[in-house]
Amino acid sequence: METRPDQHRPTLLAVLAHPDDETFGMGGTLALYAHKGYCVHLVCATRGEVGDVEPHLLKAYGSVGELRETELRCASKKLGLAGVHFLGYRDSGMPGSPDNRHENALYAAPMEQVVEKVVRSIRQIRPQVVITFDPIGGYRHPDHIAIHQATVQAFTQAGNPDYLTGDLEPYAPQRLFFETISRKFLRIGVRVLALLGKDPRRYGRNRDIDLASLAAVEYPIHAVVDYTPVADLRIAAARCHESQGGLEMSRGWQGLLMRVIRGKESYMQGYPEPNGHRPVRDLFDGVDVTR
Repeated sequence: METRPDQHRPTLLAVLAHPDDETFGMGGTLALYAHKGYCVHLVCATRGEVGDVEPHLLKAYGSVGELRETELRCASKKLGLAGVHFLGYRDSGMPGSPDNRHENALYAAPMEQVVEKVVRSIRQIRPQVVITFDPIGGYRHPDHIAIHQATVQAFTQAGNPDYLTGDLEPYAPQRLFFETISRKFLRIGVRVLALLGKDPRRYGRNRDIDLASLAAVEYPIHAVVDYTPVADLRIAAARCHESQGGLEMSRGWQGLLMRVIRGKESYMQGYPEPNGHRPVRDLFDGVDVTR
């Protein structure tokens, strides 16, 4: 695993579940901080082995996981990431899927095992700020929820001297944020889909995402990152994820929408307790970057 070469360089770590989570969820944030000269790392729990892929895209690859890892590494270069680190689990699929029960599925893994792996990543990379999914994993994907839970526990244990991970020294990050979607934006999306004659309760390529129920779950927003200056980098990273529809999303009206509307990404603060009523504009606000 690559580690931070400069102990005084501001460092951001994203802990996520699948290839494409880094781009479609928080790609603007990652690209913005990398563009500003921060050291930005990604821990990815799986290689997205269960994703649906058009057969022609697999011709040069031995498996779906190999293809999606390649797409992730392409996207990471576009975003400017300093390192990509895999935890080695398998994609668990959506709730109720037989893939949930695979012996190496993230969803089936003992939580304490996943926590230890994330603790090791934090102690090696030594980020001041850690970001991951919100408590419902954005859209209730089992892997998203599992990695959220593991990251919350690892964030606390990483600085605990009694939690041993070989010769890795304890290290306590200063901020923990959960990426979440603006509920106002979601509610608008639900109404627009209904007007277009589409069912917002059966959204997505596999029609397995219930946008209406997600819009009903309220989360506070404590930070809003405006990534407008690097919006084109996020679009370029999305193109890398062709197997997940990234190429289509970067073109035509969808690409324009990503540039005009999706210029901001929202976060709920997990640690420390936020002390203000207005969202901050910088995830490193109040952070001591020399630690």
